[in-house]
Amino acid sequence: MSTFFIIAVLVLLFVVIFQIAKASEYVAILKGEEKARKHDNKINGFLMIAFLVLGLIGVYYCHEILKGRVLSESASIEGEKVDEMLNITLAVTGIVFIITQVLLFWFAYKYQESEKRKVFFFPHNNTMEVVWTVVPAIVLSILVVIGLRNWFIFTGDAPKESLIVEVTGRQFGWIFRYPGKDNQFGKRYFRNIDPSNNNLGLVWADNKELNQKADPATFDDIVNDNTMYVIKGRPVKLIIGSRDVIHDVGLVHFRLKMDAVPGIPTTLWFTPKYTTAEMKTKTGNSNFQYEISCNQMCGNGHYSMKGIIEVLEEDEYYAWIAKQKPYYYGAFPEKDPSAAPPTPGGVPSSSPDSAASITTASVIQAGGGQNNKLK
Repeated sequence: MSTFFIIAVLVLLFVVIFQIAKASEYVAILKGEEKARKHDNKINGFLMIAFLVLGLIGVYYCHEILKGRVLSESASIEGEKVDEMLNITLAVTGIVFIITQVLLFWFAYKYQESEKRKVFFFPHNNTMEVVWTVVPAIVLSILVVIGLRNWFIFTGDAPKESLIVEVTGRQFGWIFRYPGKDNQFGKRYFRNIDPSNNNLGLVWADNKELNQKADPATFDDIVNDNTMYVIKGRPVKLIIGSRDVIHDVGLVHFRLKMDAVPGIPTTLWFTPKYTTAEMKTKTGNSNFQYEISCNQMCGNGHYSMKGIIEVLEEDEYYAWIAKQKPYYYGAFPEKDPSAAPPTPGGVPSSSPDSAASITTASVIQAGGGQNNKLK
C-alpha cells in the first residue's frame, strides 16, 4: 500500500510541474516572449539568493545535529592523526566551497540580464590561470604529504613493547593467532590447511613429500576465531594476511584499514585508548563493540564478515590468555599434558610433541614471552 501511495504522489507531482510549465508558456505568449524572459530572469536571480542562504543554513544545521553522532572520537592514539587530517581537509575544502558557492549564486543575481549593462568578454588572463592552478596544487600537495607521513607511521616499525597478533582473513570470517612462550609464530604452509583442525596450515608434523619438518614454534601458538583481544594503552602490531581472496581489515573505531592479500603479509599498528567497557560508558550504548569489517568485496558472504575486538585492561588480558590452550592441543587433545592421565608418582605423561609445547598458564607463571611485555 505504501509503495502505491509513493508512486501516486510522484505521478501527481509530475503532473503539477507539467501544468505549471504549460501555464508559463501560455503567460509568455500573452505577455510577449521578450518581456516574459526578462521577468523570469529577475525571479531566478532572487531565487538564487534564497537558495544560497537556505543552502548554507542547511549545511550548518546538518553539521551541528550530526556532529559526534555519526562516529565517536578515535579510539586509538594513531587514529587521532587521521581525524586531524580529516579536519584539515574539511576546513580547506569547506572554505573553498563557501567562497565558490557565494560567488556563483551572487554573480547569478548581480549580473542578471539588464538593458543598462553591456556584456564584457574576458576570454583569458595568464595571472589568473597561474593562481588558480598553482595554489590548489600547493594545497593538495601539503595534504598528500600529511597523509603519507601518517601512513608511514601506521605501517612502519611498531614499538618494541607491542603486542603482536596475526590476523588472517577467510571466506567469511577472521582468524587471530598469538605467539606462545617462545614469542615466535610457528611456520605455516597453505597445503597443510585443514578446515576441521588446522585452519591456518601450521606445520605440526614432518612431511617428506613437501620436504618439510615440524616447527616446534607452532606447538604453543594460540588461535582464536572472530574475536581479537588487545590491551588498553599498549601498542598492538597486526600481521595481516588472507587464506583465499583479497580481504581488507577495516578498523573504523581506530580509523585504520589495511588490505589482507594472499601470500603477501602486510602490517599495521595502533594503540587503543579505551577499553570496550569504557566505550560503552562513553557512547551510552551498553551493546557497543569494536568491530573489524571487511572493506573489500570478497564474495557472496561478504556482508557477514564481521569480527570483534575486545580491548581489556592488562590484568584482564592476562586472565583471558591464561585460560587459552595452544591450538595444537585443540587439534590433538590426547597430547595435552594437562589432560593426560597421571603416571605413577603423580608425574603427567608426555610425548615428544607435548614436551615441545607449553600451556599459556605456564607462560604467565614463568613471566616470559609476550606476557612479560616482550622484555
